[in-house]
Amino acid sequence: MKGLKSYYMHLRHHQNMERKWIFPLAIGSLVSLFLLFLTTITTSDGISVFPFYRSFSSLSSKFVETKIHPLPISNLPPPPRFAYVISGSAGDANMLKRTLQALYHPNNQYVVHLDRESSTQERLDLSNFVKHHPVFLRFGNVRMISKANLVTYRGPTMVANTLHAAAILLREGGDWDWFINLSASDYPLVTQDDLLHTFSSLPRDLNFIDHTSDIGWKEFQRAKPIIIDPGLYMTKKADVFWITQRRSVPTAFKLFTGSAWMALSRPFIDYTIWGWDNIPRTVLMYYANFISSPEGYFHTVICNSPQFLNTTVNSDLHFISWDNPPKQHPHHLNVADMQRMIESNAPFARKFPHEDPVLDKIDSELLSRGPGMFTPGGWCIGSRENGTDPCSAIGNTTVLRPGPGAKRLQSLISSLLSNENFQPRQCK
Repeated sequence: MKGLKSYYMHLRHHQNMERKWIFPLAIGSLVSLFLLFLTTITTSDGISVFPFYRSFSSLSSKFVETKIHPLPISNLPPPPRFAYVISGSAGDANMLKRTLQALYHPNNQYVVHLDRESSTQERLDLSNFVKHHPVFLRFGNVRMISKANLVTYRGPTMVANTLHAAAILLREGGDWDWFINLSASDYPLVTQDDLLHTFSSLPRDLNFIDHTSDIGWKEFQRAKPIIIDPGLYMTKKADVFWITQRRSVPTAFKLFTGSAWMALSRPFIDYTIWGWDNIPRTVLMYYANFISSPEGYFHTVICNSPQFLNTTVNSDLHFISWDNPPKQHPHHLNVADMQRMIESNAPFARKFPHEDPVLDKIDSELLSRGPGMFTPGGWCIGSRENGTDPCSAIGNTTVLRPGPGAKRLQSLISSLLSNENFQPRQCK
């Protein structure tokens, strides 16, 4: 500012010196020179015609004042929207309800699915909960797959069910940015406001998918055997059938494997459903006879697609406790695992037994959620007095109130996207 002031005073002094030099010459023709003097000072509209002064004044009004008094305009993009599919089997209806309420936000989209092994009454109970809950009715963002699929978790029917839910969300779910698949055994460790706030600053083409091309023992035990999933054509659930003949590893595409749980971008889900270059369909036909297809299908598609192979973040965003070497299923989590779950900074964890006390501890300490209530966020403006659900009164659904979970999640994301962990070519 001192420099600008000195420059301004220099211009003023220069003007005064010019005037002292012009006035003696104007004595012989006072009227004409006086008129000429006026025209050199101002134009007809009263604006100075000295080029440096006018230019400097204009720049000063446009830039200097703006820097001193910036306008309160936010550069943050609008919060993203998530599209969830939450799936379960017989006996999982109550856990699906609980997980849905813990994950709920009015601006997200949700599809819930109870497979055909569950009873008609159980599916009807969940359907009534979805259809008649006043908050779900108001926002219309929760759907239940009414024509239940039979899902064999070691076969391709789980992939088919995930693609089914994704297609519904593309057709009916409006605008959303990431697709997240969960089961009734999953539970959040952060609020949706924490998750939405953290993902607001991320490129929306990122795909969070744990993957590797080092398939190791899976080549012999999963890739080469041929299986048939009875869930594709039977009405009762049964284990997969094994065929005696074996096959070689494909040469048209490279196999990848990883976690069955992921957060996939809208562009990639769109590509997977439409499959405009046929890679998703070709890979799907191969994985129709592959043991534990959910641990390889999406990974192989994304890493064999030039458009998407550099968008992968190598994480499933979950805390999971495995044996070493890992078995088919992870450990069930309990209260003793609480500190490790928090220290993982992950937004989700699995696998939880039904109504385990650790879920109540997560609700009270991490989510501030009461029994049978939603996880509160900026959209909840009601009172907590006398055990009232604060989300029974709804405010602005774009307001976010991130808490401590957002800091933990930001720490995880910063690590995943660091130069050390996020390489130019992730699929390798």
